Formats: sequence, structure tokens, C-alpha cells
Amino acid sequence: MAADLLGPAEIRELAARLGVNPTKKLGQNFVHDPNTVRRIVTAAGLTPDDVALEVGPGLGSLTLALLPAAAHLHAVEIDPVLAGALPQTVAGHAGPDAGRLTVHRADALRITAAELADPPPTALVANLPYNVAVPVVLHLLAELPTLRHGLVMVQKEVADRLVAGPGSKVYGIPSVKLAWYARSRAAGRVPPNVFWPVPNVDSGLVAFTRREPPRDDVPRSAVFAVVDAAFAQRRKTLRAALAGWAGGPDRAAAALTAAGVDPGARGESLTVEQFAAIAASAPTAASGAQ
Repeated sequence: MAADLLGPAEIRELAARLGVNPTKKLGQNFVHDPNTVRRIVTAAGLTPDDVALEVGPGLGSLTLALLPAAAHLHAVEIDPVLAGALPQTVAGHAGPDAGRLTVHRADALRITAAELADPPPTALVANLPYNVAVPVVLHLLAELPTLRHGLVMVQKEVADRLVAGPGSKVYGIPSVKLAWYARSRAAGRVPPNVFWPVPNVDSGLVAFTRREPPRDDVPRSAVFAVVDAAFAQRRKTLRAALAGWAGGPDRAAAALTAAGVDPGARGESLTVEQFAAIAASAPTAASGAQ
């Protein structure tokens, strides 16, 4: 059964009734175009067995399009007014599919697998707030091993960074860390005029598919510590950039050489596999946060 989707008039009327004014602090830009949410759901490639996870459902535009496409939908919303209103909106528009929804009034950056365990999510599909998009994606991939694939809408500039490969001018920490968990690709551009309020930038869709980590003999935290150090001073050679991490430039050069990486290279030229090799070559080096 197709849900009764929300258009621009319904979005504004619902927001007015709830006393909701979109805030930059929460990165709230509500999608009001039914064709766009249908496009997102189609691009997400959900199967009838998928358990979808939506972060920042807002007024429910994408939520209504997702419900008929998945076995269950977890919606994580930090705004208490929006979280409280979503079940009623869904009940009025989704018919029998409304029973597939579980709303979590929570911060997606802190939500745990235990909170999302019934049933565990297999796909992330979300219009993510611009200001927390990267940390949310990385947190959920780390926290939810059941998450196998996803499609997220983010600021176009962020989308470009997430899918960038070595050698690209925008390749950096988000690119490498996402590559640790998943293969990703750009899945399209979304214009500003499908949102309310209208942002001053385009959005981009990023699709990803979970993969096994490049190596199983080195902790993720150790690899990410190398990545953070390499890009903290991205204009420097790795020998210099990793000096603090390794305990001196000579020790950094030794670790790089042992990993088969030129000490004169820069971080933007390395694959995630090479970063993992560097971390594995210096097991006593300090490890950092996720």
C-alpha cells in the first residue's frame, strides 16, 4: 500500500500546528517534495525483509515513503516535539503500515545497538542534518554490525568527501573512515528547492554497502589514530605528520617503510588498506578515538 505522502502545504500546516520553527542548531531542513522521497526510497534498494533506520525524521516526509518498503522502521529523533508527533502523523497517513514504526526520542550520536535491537536495523536511509552527518554515519556503522547498506542525503560538499578516493582534493578523514566500513558511491544530486526552509547549498545522495574491514589484525581505533594524525597536517609528508603519533620522525619513517609506504608521501595519496598497514607496523603507537 502506498502511503499518503506529505507535500509543501501539509508540511507547513503540520509545523504550524506543532509550533515548530526549523532551527539551524538541529540542522532542520524538511523535505516537502513527494517525488524526492520516492526517489530516495527507490535508490536505497530496500528489500521487504530490510529493517530500516531513519535519523532525523522531522515531520515524517521520508518516514511515510519508507514504511511500505521495509519490514520495520526505526525513527530516531532528538527533538521531543517532533518525536512525540510522528506516530500520530504516521497513523493518519500510512494506514496499516503505521504498525511497522518504532520512534526513539534519542540522539543518534549516542544511541546504542541495545536500543535498536527489536528488530535490529539492516539499512540506514536518512536525510541527515548537515552539521552531524559524518559522525552519525560513522557512529552507526561502528555501533550496529547488522547495518549492511544504506543511502543518506547530506550536503553535497559532504557527499563528495565521503565518496572521494585517494588523490582527490577532497579526500580526507571522512573518506578513509567510511571506506573502513563500507564501499560507497555517489547516488545523485538533490536541489535546494525540495526543502523547507530552502538551504543555500545542494544536497547529495551517498549509497554504501558494508564490507569486511581491510585487516583483522589491527584495531580500528589504531588505524583511525593514524588517519587523524596524517590529515591533521595534510600539507606535510607522512614522516613529519606522523611524528607525534610514532614518537618521532625517525620512528614514523621506520613504521612507514615497514608498511611499504614512502615516508615522503602525503596522507591524501593513501588507501585505507595502507593506513591499516601503517597501524599494524607500529603496534606500540598510541591509538585514538573512533
